[in-house]
Amino acid sequence: MRTYAIGDLQGCAHEARLLIERIADDALQHGAEAPRILFVGDLINRGPDSLSALRRMKALSEADPGRIEALLGNHDLHLIAVAAGAQRASRSDTLEEILAAPDRDDLVAWLRQRPLAMFVDAHLLVHAGVAPQWDAAQTMALAHEVESALRGPDWIDFLREMYGNEPDRWDEGLRGSARLRCIVNALTRMRLCAPDGRMDFLHKESGQGPQGSDLLPWFDLPQRRTRDVTVVFGHWSALGLVLRPNLVGLDSGCVWGGKLTAVCLDDRSLLQVDCPEYREHGGKQ
Repeated sequence: MRTYAIGDLQGCAHEARLLIERIADDALQHGAEAPRILFVGDLINRGPDSLSALRRMKALSEADPGRIEALLGNHDLHLIAVAAGAQRASRSDTLEEILAAPDRDDLVAWLRQRPLAMFVDAHLLVHAGVAPQWDAAQTMALAHEVESALRGPDWIDFLREMYGNEPDRWDEGLRGSARLRCIVNALTRMRLCAPDGRMDFLHKESGQGPQGSDLLPWFDLPQRRTRDVTVVFGHWSALGLVLRPNLVGLDSGCVWGGKLTAVCLDDRSLLQVDCPEYREHGGKQ
């Protein structure tokens, strides 16, 4: 089985369909009839057809459990929170069709069951990043803590406490909502960090920290404990496609007029679909 990871869709349903068709053709050429396809989160929001994108991903996942899976990104969590009444919609959201859909509750229930991290064939997949203090095993364990809260009976209470930039640095002594918030922020929002691992949420329109600052991309911190595995992530369209020996960044700005990108994790072959500029660059990401 060949495994492909796909970057942020953000409601670009048409491009997702084209890319999945290309993946199926590529897999057949390599003698693999049923490829495994893993989405790194942000299936919806900002793009033109979030409802179709979400319905399609749900249908594909349920038709072949385990072969097609999607991580939760910050936009996916935002939809769950808005649908539950735990958060207000943003002016820049494009979630109205989902929220008004007759199958809205089923779609949100499906999203609530999605993971925040996956470990597949020595690849650690997350939406945004991994705190430098975590190794792969701890990342998976902490992701499971959030997943349990999101799937549990008090999930709406969890969502009400999910938002905020503090605490901005992981500490083993964190407990309760502060602990879960820190995990969520690292896995779904993080881009830049200070040398001590503190997360910065102010600067996101560039692939590097402001001139004169000590901020670095989270993956360039020298003390990062996940250097022994390959981390696959999305979330950072300003950074673009990243292909390093132990790092795969997949957000190539589909919704901003870039490309929707898939990478085969078996051999690093690249598949891409060109996208119209559905949103002007410089919009909130």
